[in-house]
Amino acid sequence: MYYFSYLYLPVFLGLTVLAYFFTPIKKRWVVLLIASLIFYLYNVRNLSVYILVTAVSIYIAALWLDKIDACAALARKHLLPDERAWYKDVSLWQKKAVIALLVLIDFGLLAWMKYSGFGADSADHLLKLMHMDPRLPSWSLGLPLGISFYTLQAVSYVVDVYRGKAKANQNFGQVLLFVCFFPQIVEGPIGRYDHLAPQLYEGHRFDYRNFTGGLQLILWGLLKKIVIADRAYILVNQVFSHDRQYSGAGVVLAILLYTLELYADFSGCIDVATGSAQIMGIHMAQNFRRPFFSKSVNEFWRRWHITLGAWLRDYIFYPVSLSKPLMKFSRFIRRKHNTHFGKWILAGSSLFFVWLGNGLWHGAGWKYLVYGMYYYVLMMMGMLLEPVFRKMFATLHLNREGVPHRLFQVARTFVLVNIGMLIFRAASLRSAAVLFLSMFRGPYISAITKGSLLKLGLSIQDLLVLGAGALVLFVVGLLQERGISLREKVGRWPLPARWSVYLAAIFVLVIFGAYGSGYVPVDPIYAKF
Repeated sequence: MYYFSYLYLPVFLGLTVLAYFFTPIKKRWVVLLIASLIFYLYNVRNLSVYILVTAVSIYIAALWLDKIDACAALARKHLLPDERAWYKDVSLWQKKAVIALLVLIDFGLLAWMKYSGFGADSADHLLKLMHMDPRLPSWSLGLPLGISFYTLQAVSYVVDVYRGKAKANQNFGQVLLFVCFFPQIVEGPIGRYDHLAPQLYEGHRFDYRNFTGGLQLILWGLLKKIVIADRAYILVNQVFSHDRQYSGAGVVLAILLYTLELYADFSGCIDVATGSAQIMGIHMAQNFRRPFFSKSVNEFWRRWHITLGAWLRDYIFYPVSLSKPLMKFSRFIRRKHNTHFGKWILAGSSLFFVWLGNGLWHGAGWKYLVYGMYYYVLMMMGMLLEPVFRKMFATLHLNREGVPHRLFQVARTFVLVNIGMLIFRAASLRSAAVLFLSMFRGPYISAITKGSLLKLGLSIQDLLVLGAGALVLFVVGLLQERGISLREKVGRWPLPARWSVYLAAIFVLVIFGAYGSGYVPVDPIYAKF
């Protein structure tokens, strides 16, 4: 029962929404908890014990931190000044010990489940680990278990309690709901306690705008996933599964279509998840902001998988960059070298751990490490050479803010991102190298004129649908970049016009969806990370 199944949308979500709005408002969070547990147990069965361990660990750790703070506050009233300073240091070390123990438990569990078979396929490894039936579909192998997503979300809650940003919740059921809320458990977005938890617990009244807005998002997500992503998968899988059989235009087309597939698949899943929550008045964090309009790799990652990037920034980059050893090292470098190089060293030291974490988060394999380091190197080179570029543009009297240069930046970033997607999608580093080199060999013009591109699994009609889909995504994104929201505009149209658009979208989904004869169901890509 994943988000695009017949069981989820009309049955599970429909019944959950009905139960939610027919339950007394103060108890509506209980409906969400029951629905989330049903969704989770249905999908992963015995693997549910792992999310329970995580929920129990963060519940106890947060209460423990609160207890330490309460004891410290009491001590401040009764101890002498020297004793207070000593007790403050002791309390701080106690709190750090709690955080260390929590990280050891939760990230240790994540590492054991995901990385003990480093380099092997994570789904195959999990099967061996749990002795599960290999005939089960891959999305039910504990991968929608969402361990990579909910572990980050759970740990962030306790760290926020440690920092004083959140208070420990005394209600275990509510803590469990924060961890396993069903719309986000498969692929996120990764929620923050201060933003998401109050919305889950307070209960919401029925709101027509939220209801229709949520349905809009769900329909948009279905179009992305079923019409675009699942269709692109056919050609992408054919080329990437037979990396030595194709070259030239066929490989380039497969890489471009994988970028389209991944974006349509991941953002489509997020749209369905966000729409499901919005129907009940819960607004989850934004996870994509038109990433392919980015002018640099740095900007791309501020727009792509936003909640993961924000988590890595707040819980890895800032703690590392503000640590005493690194600050001391940075001051030493600045004394010996220029200020720019000192800042570069400081940022580079912190970013290394961010991109190491990003690579490892995506999977257990060398290609994921290289994937993370690829972006790390690009960012570090850009930061290091920025003074050179600035001086060059000033000398040549070129406008860096002009339209031609901005278009060049967008095109350059798009090319670099597609190379990253090649590494990400390839079966191995060896396969990535083979495919990369094969782009510079083989036919281009003849592949188009002689029709060999039509032998990669998709018909001309499929390619036209994908082209039209990519164009629609581009136009919608361009309008959003200019501050125009089609959702809001359509929502203000008269009822007949509004429902004409909705029905047209449903017809497109039914007629052009990649399902039925000739197509195979495609699991959500990020469900395995």
